Amino acid sequence: MVGRIHSLETMGTVDGPGVRMVLFLQGCPMRCAYCHNPDTWDPQQGTNITIDEVWAQFERNQSFYKHGGLTVTGGEALMQLPFVIELFKYFKDRGIHTCLDTSGIYFDENRHEIYEALMAVTDLVILDIKEIDDTKHIALTGQSNQQILKFARFIDNYNIPIWIRHVVVPTITDNADRWYRLGFFIGRLKNLETIDCLPYHVMGKSKYEEMGITYPLKCVPPATKALASKASAVVAEGIKAYRRHWWSPLNYSSTEKVI
Repeated sequence: MVGRIHSLETMGTVDGPGVRMVLFLQGCPMRCAYCHNPDTWDPQQGTNITIDEVWAQFERNQSFYKHGGLTVTGGEALMQLPFVIELFKYFKDRGIHTCLDTSGIYFDENRHEIYEALMAVTDLVILDIKEIDDTKHIALTGQSNQQILKFARFIDNYNIPIWIRHVVVPTITDNADRWYRLGFFIGRLKNLETIDCLPYHVMGKSKYEEMGITYPLKCVPPATKALASKASAVVAEGIKAYRRHWWSPLNYSSTEKVI
């Protein structure tokens, strides 16, 4: 089984629990205006890698991964679903924690069996929800969010922990009403563990220049940590509102962590 990767990071610390090896797969159908990895878009680019080669790289640093594991991200990881399933199966058989970092855009409810196979070998899903409003989502990414929201519900049926990520972009995703709606939607996910509202940054801008691509947000300033914290608080209020109506009362230790 061969996958096509953009790159491999041996010591990732923000893509799941502990220190992790992070595999960035090549290819993505989304065109997020704030994407900082446009070099992952083209599925024909990148480098081939086998599962044995991934394992050999992991094994060299395995002592560092004691409380971590393997994260597969992108690009969009679901574009190479058979490879991800076989890779996760290989690592799970060796007792390694597996994490899927995805936008969920490729989810197809008609391919239930293959997604069920993915869930069987996945320990954690980090799901990026770019925008809760579908019209805004299309404007931001070029794609509808409907399959993404369906995938969130699908994951939740398999008792797999879910971390939600949302990028806060001034003047674009900077909207309290939609943050609240995002919280109200993810409040139904019984396996939700963490909400991470990330401040938009411009570190990928130079890649666009190198590739001769116009950067879509060249007039948009980076988001402050204060704005991201505000978003986290509003999303948490949306979660609470949903659960007050539909669930028994829950305790919240902070605006970002759901207990």
